[in-house]
Amino acid sequence: MGTSPPGLVIAAPASGSGKTTLMLGLLRALREAGLRVQPFKNGPDYIDPAFHRIAAGRASYNLDLWAMGGGLLQAIAAQAGDADIVIAEGAMGLYDGTLTPGVSGRGSSAELARAFGWPVVLVLDVGGQAQSAAATALGFARHPDAPPLAGVILNRLGGARHADMIRAEMDRLGIAVLGALPRRPEITLPERHLGLVQAQEHADAEGAIAQLAALMRDHVDLDALRAAARTAPTATAADWPRPPAQRIALARDAAFSFTYPHLLEGWRRAGAEILPFSPLADQAPDPSADLVWLPGGYPELHAGRLAAAGTFLDGLRRHAETRPVHGECGGYMVLGQALVDGDGQRHAMAGLLGLVTSYEHRRLHLGYRRATLAADMPGAAQGAVLNGHEFHYSTILEQPDPPLAHVTDANGRAVPETGSVRGRVTGSFFHLIAEAAA
Repeated sequence: MGTSPPGLVIAAPASGSGKTTLMLGLLRALREAGLRVQPFKNGPDYIDPAFHRIAAGRASYNLDLWAMGGGLLQAIAAQAGDADIVIAEGAMGLYDGTLTPGVSGRGSSAELARAFGWPVVLVLDVGGQAQSAAATALGFARHPDAPPLAGVILNRLGGARHADMIRAEMDRLGIAVLGALPRRPEITLPERHLGLVQAQEHADAEGAIAQLAALMRDHVDLDALRAAARTAPTATAADWPRPPAQRIALARDAAFSFTYPHLLEGWRRAGAEILPFSPLADQAPDPSADLVWLPGGYPELHAGRLAAAGTFLDGLRRHAETRPVHGECGGYMVLGQALVDGDGQRHAMAGLLGLVTSYEHRRLHLGYRRATLAADMPGAAQGAVLNGHEFHYSTILEQPDPPLAHVTDANGRAVPETGSVRGRVTGSFFHLIAEAAA
């Protein structure tokens, strides 16, 4: 057994309470105070960790108790070994998770906090209420599955009198107030349908994070927050993901950016070479690569450019003649025959699979996925069971190829997004998180 740095989980009663903006401000403020801060993100999120990295100056990783086993969780958590403090951002509400447990739990932020011994800082959006905010905090603290509550940070306060009313009731109920943030509508992070705009697309991510850090320094007791951090002994077993090939050509740009950091870390640790290339810049994958991997992202926003990227598409097709190609979600769509954008315009894609998808009539597909492979794919053989997550708004118009897998949601219900296989080319709508036991 070893001991990791002390940590905290930033959580809230619900989405939209201000967790991410608070998280980014705290990461930068603590970093500017001279601390080495290790960020983590609970659950399957591709965008927040990239912002965490900018704010903290070090890579952020997903920790997912539904999809990951203990060995992988411990391996990822060990990335904090040289840090002074860990700050993990929760997902949705503190106790929100799946109905059916996965590998290590239902995926809630409360489970994550208990698993690693990290107390919770509860972010409360107090707009439209006063003393009732303390009742909310008390209910969260006394839940039968409650992790330790370090305290609360009040968000979107209306003024000093508003803060005094809430603080008095929090004091009466024995709940520590670690900070009180006034409304600052001018400090925002732009969003689109999958969440925040990606970090590399933000016009001034650095400036926005600097503003948030100043807000934290002025309105959060950083010393008290740091003193509230705790940890628990952790096991030393580690189980990183295996690479699907030795030399992996990985698409990386604004259209293909949804790759989990722990996968790339595991691949590199096993000696695999990552060969990034940009389809949007009309770059072909490295001809010496053993595998081309197209992650998800926002291809629908760049469909015209991708359809016109002849060097990229020709290189992809040449590679598929002799070696495997795999696509996830957006990458899967690009491997297909065509993509119909939100305006109803059809764009020809690589044509390596028969898939035709459309964004003209958006429909949300969201949730954990468990896939039992019906065919081999890079890094996993037929019969393997993979845990992943799906999040997109596209509709399948045509899917003529044999299915890659039998796919179910977190509760075991079959979903029609089975993925496809044709020769050496495979694709799926789910993003791989970890392989499970068959």
